[in-house]
Order: sequence, then structure tokens, then C-alpha cells
Amino acid sequence: MLDLTQHNREASGVPLDERMAAQDRVTDLNAHYRHFGTSYLLEAVLTRGVFDHVAMVSSFGADSAVLLHLIAQIDRDLPVLFIDTALLFEETLTYQQTLADHLGLTNVQVIRASKRTVEAVDPYGALRFSNPDACCDLRKTQPLNHALQGYDAWITGRKRHQARTRQGLHYFDLDDGTARIKINPLIDWKPARIAAHLDTHNLPRHPLVAKGYPSIGCAPCTTRVSKGEDPRAGRWRDSEKTECGLHRPAPKGATK
Repeated sequence: MLDLTQHNREASGVPLDERMAAQDRVTDLNAHYRHFGTSYLLEAVLTRGVFDHVAMVSSFGADSAVLLHLIAQIDRDLPVLFIDTALLFEETLTYQQTLADHLGLTNVQVIRASKRTVEAVDPYGALRFSNPDACCDLRKTQPLNHALQGYDAWITGRKRHQARTRQGLHYFDLDDGTARIKINPLIDWKPARIAAHLDTHNLPRHPLVAKGYPSIGCAPCTTRVSKGEDPRAGRWRDSEKTECGLHRPAPKGATK
């Protein structure tokens, strides 16, 4: 059993001074772009050489069409990384293809953990019951970290209203243990604005939203949400887990 928090930091090979310099850059970027709207921000980071190599990471979930649509207006060839955990709803896999075709995205890259790694760590598929953090690390965090090698920034769809842990989000923050910067263009987009954008542009909706799934992850760890519940209440229900691990340090107790 290995503490992957320490392991990932060591494996990153990024010196502390380089990470500190990247954090200083995050501070400067937030100061410079804090008054930009979403579209102007995206245009700046995708066309003005702010970063050398940028990718978007998308779950093709309930709200994903909004950010993908905005990006498609600027660069349909931008790499879009989609993590297939092999535990997703079939509806999500179908929606990924439907939405990508609708928007004309030309560079969607499907990211998966290697079959060999999954069989070595979780041969019976039971890890999600005993250690859901380690399951997310195996199927999401590790494959994404590998796929993001060579990129100096990646775009996320995180929003301040989604969770208590996201209320302090800014347009830019730093990937833990790396010098790679995360870009969060939708931080101040609330549900009404998202719905209006989807309607105005007649964007395809994830089919599970209409069935009571306002936040969609892996099928075994996502349940319907009742009226009046927090939209993310169906994610890892009845547990203290609130994030899959892509936006926090790798979990203690994760295995490799």
C-alpha cells in the first residue's frame, strides 16, 4: 500500500521552486483576467499565446455542453480529454459522441487506465466499495495525469456554486504537485445561466438529466437526486466523499 500523494509529487519531478514560480504566475493571471467575461477569457488563453499547450478535460456530463460549445466557437481542434472509467453510464458514452458530432469537435481523446493496471489493482471491480478514493485515483486521476504530460494548462468546468470546496475558485489555480495550471472559465455560471445557454443555442442535453441526475459520474457511484436536494447529493451518496480526485491531492491509501 503506497501513499500516492507523496508518490505523485516525487514522480512529477517538478522542483519546488518551479511550482512556486507557477503559483506566482497563477496570482498574476488572476489579477490580470479577473474582470474578463468567460468568452473573452477563453479567446485570450486559446489564441494569444498565454500558454504553450492547452487541453480541455470534459466529463461530457450534465453541464458539459456549455463549455464545449464556447470552446468550439474558438477552436474545434483543441484537444478534449474524456476519461472513460469503464464504469460510466451507457448514456454518457452515447452523449459524448452525439455532442462531439453536434459541435464539430475534431480532437476528442478518450483516456482510459490500462487494462493491465486495472487487473493488477482491482481485478474483481470491488475497489469502489472498500476504497472509492483509490478507485477514482486508479480510473481517473492516474490516467489523466499521464495524458496531461506535455500540457502546461488544462480547462475545467468547475463552478463556485457546485460545492462548498469550490466556493473560493478563481479563473486560474495550480494542479497540486505540478507546475501545470488549471483554467476555470465558468466559475460564476449559476444553473439559470447554464440552462439559458443550453436553450438559446439548442444544445443536446445529457439524457440522464431529465431522469433526475443533475450531476453525473460513474454509474455505481451516482444516484438520482430528489427535489430540494443539492444537485451533487447523488454523487457518492451517504459518504463524506465530494470530489473524484482530479481537483485535489491524490488520496492517502490509494494503491498502485
